[in-house]
Amino acid sequence: MRRRSFIKGIVGSAAAWPLGALAQQGEHMRRIGVLMNIGADDPEAPALVGAFSQGLAEAGWIIGRNARIDYRWHQGAEAARAYAAELLALTPDIILASGTPATTAVKQLTRTIPIVFALVADPVGAGIVDSLARPGGNITGFMIFEFTMAGKYLDLLREIAPHVSRVAVFRDDTNPGGIAQFGVIQAMATSVGLQVTPVTARSSDEIASAVEAFAHSPNGGAIMTGGVMNTGHRDLILKLIARYELPAIYQDRVSVANGGLIFYGPDRADQLRRAAGYVDRILKGEKPGDLPVQAPTKYELVINLKTAKALGLTVPQSLLARADEVIE
Repeated sequence: MRRRSFIKGIVGSAAAWPLGALAQQGEHMRRIGVLMNIGADDPEAPALVGAFSQGLAEAGWIIGRNARIDYRWHQGAEAARAYAAELLALTPDIILASGTPATTAVKQLTRTIPIVFALVADPVGAGIVDSLARPGGNITGFMIFEFTMAGKYLDLLREIAPHVSRVAVFRDDTNPGGIAQFGVIQAMATSVGLQVTPVTARSSDEIASAVEAFAHSPNGGAIMTGGVMNTGHRDLILKLIARYELPAIYQDRVSVANGGLIFYGPDRADQLRRAAGYVDRILKGEKPGDLPVQAPTKYELVINLKTAKALGLTVPQSLLARADEVIE
């Protein structure tokens, strides 16, 4: 059976089970709270939820029999705090938090309930853990990337669009990871003679004005860094980049499936699958603070060939050969 079909089956089955399902006689039901940093209707949500459920199932946790999952979905720090409080009021045995705002919100509310995080850019810089090797306290998890890889976005952009001399970098300046990514990109751009312009993803009007001003000069390209604000403005950013015909690199597959040029980054679903492994180990008695924070192990490269042709770009064969997926 193909992995995607398996994941869809898990998600469908989980949706069909009643929330109040009782554990089978003699088996203790463990309660898992999950705070996701995207909307429940986000196109990426089924894959992430499916990967987490699959990881739990592989470890022997069956939803409705010995495990119950309470999901909350948010976009923005304020909503993250509200839903974190909701989840903790349910007295879960453990919490999975996705993204920096969700993880920070949960950590601020409990020092006793174990927390596993995923998709966090800079857990040390954000004050979430004391160190990667020994996170300490009641928390551990998975980083979304290593900062040095931010320079890879510039490499890819120069490879597919060598005429680019100016780069607009969309960033969330409220997210420590977004700040750090921009710093790496800016430092590398200076060393190769590229001009970098930050675009702060706060409001729709601010983004539209910044992109319009940037696009007035030729030879521009764009990089979308990670962050909840960028995800919230995904559709607008895609439309603006298409309108002004800017070659762009994205950190999510959804953008490229919807017309973006290139996605390069960690396999986000794999992060949730691996996080399920930590949830399993903690529920079976291990201490979160003793489990090291882990970096990504799987990266993906997706190229939208249709978009490349529309932009008049010829994708090098060497780049196509490295792609995990080519959209035609």
